[in-house]
Amino acid sequence: MPTDSISRQLAGIQYPLNLSFKLLALANQTTVTDASGRTVLYTKQKLLKFREHVEIFTDNTRSTRLAEIKANKVIDWSARYHATDADGVAIGSVGRRGWRSIFKAHYEVFNPGDDSPDFSIREENPWAKVLDSFLGQIPIIGMFTGFFCHPRYVATRADGTPAMRITKQSAFFEGKFQIEKLSDLTPREELNLFLSFMMLILLERSRG
Repeated sequence: MPTDSISRQLAGIQYPLNLSFKLLALANQTTVTDASGRTVLYTKQKLLKFREHVEIFTDNTRSTRLAEIKANKVIDWSARYHATDADGVAIGSVGRRGWRSIFKAHYEVFNPGDDSPDFSIREENPWAKVLDSFLGQIPIIGMFTGFFCHPRYVATRADGTPAMRITKQSAFFEGKFQIEKLSDLTPREELNLFLSFMMLILLERSRG
């Protein structure tokens, strides 16, 4: 279960959530606000690391760390990304589905210490991601792809029930995404999915 500090931070969250980051920033910095405009989480990815390491704070002052996400090995397609709270207690983990994820994103979300995934995350409109990646490499045109290419990812349970969705929004020189909760979730499931989506966006961003 989430610790008290995380439970307090997530209490009263109003969906949809809005996730944003600057495209031209040197280090990956992500801000998440809820529908009321309240800052829910702020993340900053450490530079020059052989393994992914993302610290998660309550806001951009970075005075209070809530959690962190670390890769279990030097970055590769089979790495698992483990989330822990500020006391080092496991929250859950997310991993790419190996080589299947190169052309179409497929991630799996796990309970702490569990090798059977709770959720699968897949692209709902993979051609939007392909078009976004391709056009994004073209000078000038690439600056405008955020206005008409909107990749969308959905997390589903083993029985196919949709639980949470993240959709890219129109933006200029900025990455913007909206997170919707689609079904009832326990606090642990909600937090684990939320952090998994943030990790997915950081990883997919690096893919182009």
